[in-house]
Amino acid sequence: MDNKKFVGTGVAIVTPFRDDGSIDFKSLGKLLEHTIKGGVNYIVALGTTGESVTLSKDEKKAVVNFVTDTVSGRIPVVIGMGGNNTQEILDLINHNDFSCVDAILSVSPYYNKPSQQGLYLHFKAIATISPVPVILYNVPGRTGSNISADTTLKLAHEFKSIIATKEASGNLAQIMQIIMHKPKDFHVISGDDALAVPVIAIGGSGVISVIANAYPRELSDMVNHALKGDLNKANTLQYKLFDMINALFEEGNPSGIKALLEILKIVHNHVRLPLAQVSEKHYEKLAQLSKRIK
Repeated sequence: MDNKKFVGTGVAIVTPFRDDGSIDFKSLGKLLEHTIKGGVNYIVALGTTGESVTLSKDEKKAVVNFVTDTVSGRIPVVIGMGGNNTQEILDLINHNDFSCVDAILSVSPYYNKPSQQGLYLHFKAIATISPVPVILYNVPGRTGSNISADTTLKLAHEFKSIIATKEASGNLAQIMQIIMHKPKDFHVISGDDALAVPVIAIGGSGVISVIANAYPRELSDMVNHALKGDLNKANTLQYKLFDMINALFEEGNPSGIKALLEILKIVHNHVRLPLAQVSEKHYEKLAQLSKRIK
């Protein structure tokens, strides 16, 4: 199993919408080309940033087909496939075509607030039947429960199909514990753009990024410098992007990144309820910040 393809920069791609709320595939194609030409290492579709929870099953299938057809094997494609109903995820995996998909990103169950044993059994079930590698996604700020380091390590050691974790806990001590005791080929991927360089510096493998939708070259260069151990160059780019990274999340994700993508004339600024567009004041703030990034 080639796990090296998930080292570097993954971009959590947005799902563009038209004025009528339907999926804007033309803009999605434009965004994919923008990020690929910008040097990202892999695409992540149907994640949080892709507003996957507001897409129908048919829309999700259409997005995956479009992304894989457009990428056409140039870089790996990861699709989000998680939720809080384990059996529903298993059924989805059993009926999905993975011929052009390189891995799945599976978020920790939200709302239910399972125990660590429940989390272990949930991911065990997924890992047992998935025909492609599994990347765990720990984002307690959204799910209401944290996958502990012990649970992550148990899954990593027991299931070769679980190849990585996207850690968005913001807990560097927990991330260090995972890195210290993980299997050699298991990747710890930052789920926070702002912590990408620190996570790589302590042994992480890269980032699954939001801001790379807009600035793929800058983010990829930052990550590559960090992976090579040149933290001076990496930090220079990190601080260049830092204010924008923070601003993107002030009024919610992907509301912030979609506003920025419109400012950069890549994607229209439409989100689906219950998300809302950023305020006019914040839109202007993003526009001003974008002028500093050349």
